[in-house]
Amino acid sequence: MTTRKFTGLLFASPWIASFLLFWLFPLLYSLVLGFTDYRLMAPDYQWVGLDNFTALFSDQAFLSSLFHTFIFVLGTIPVTTVVALALALLVERQFPGRTVFRSGFFMPSITSMIVIALVFTNLYSRGGYIYLLAEMLGLTPPENGFLLSNSTALISIMAMDVWMSVGYYMLLFLAGLKSIPMELYEAAEVAGAGTWRKFRSITIPLLKPVALFILVINTIKSFQVFVEIFVMTKGKYGTSTAVYFIYETGLNRFEFGYASAAAYVLFIIIAIFSLAQFRLFRQRSVW
Repeated sequence: MTTRKFTGLLFASPWIASFLLFWLFPLLYSLVLGFTDYRLMAPDYQWVGLDNFTALFSDQAFLSSLFHTFIFVLGTIPVTTVVALALALLVERQFPGRTVFRSGFFMPSITSMIVIALVFTNLYSRGGYIYLLAEMLGLTPPENGFLLSNSTALISIMAMDVWMSVGYYMLLFLAGLKSIPMELYEAAEVAGAGTWRKFRSITIPLLKPVALFILVINTIKSFQVFVEIFVMTKGKYGTSTAVYFIYETGLNRFEFGYASAAAYVLFIIIAIFSLAQFRLFRQRSVW
């Protein structure tokens, strides 16, 4: 090994050590635990092979948490993406005070999730602002508040998540819009293209890499939704998600082997969705 390579490895060694110790080792050790019946309070544990994985797919609590997670993912990602693109197109135009609007839309994205969850818990509660607003509009909100009803709890959390996330993805779309050469729009105008034609033939295709990035990271984030559930409902009223199930199984019941198996099932699902999105975006017909 040359001196230059050795020096480079020496400077990178703190990161490599932390990567091996705090990321790779826990990841592989968790995989091993998934094939055992390891419990924190048990004196020893046995190798059970695929028993944990097969048991998961007959566990109604886990299947229910997966169902709620899929509802969350499929219900928030399309709305968040469309609204973020619409806001990016809006604030990209020249108008007085657009910096204020950009900052206002982005601000929720950098606010603590716990703080926002606590604020919305109050807003959704009986007598909260959203509860009273629904009554003023002639609607009939749930008797005990939106978060204490099976029919509205998950939808309420999804709405809050969209509100919080849309500003960040708006910023990403805005960066993508800024990277599109203005000459393309000018040439399209000369050719007689209208606003919709320019949007469909120039803006959308050239935003494809940004849209893919947004969809992938939003999918990963949405499948791992936890803080909102933990703070607002504790997994009750039809809001238990996959990560919350893993938390309950591992840190409340101390069944680390079973929880590790559930975590790897979720990992595989996220990987499948992410790979499917990459494959889909290679097809021109997606646009």
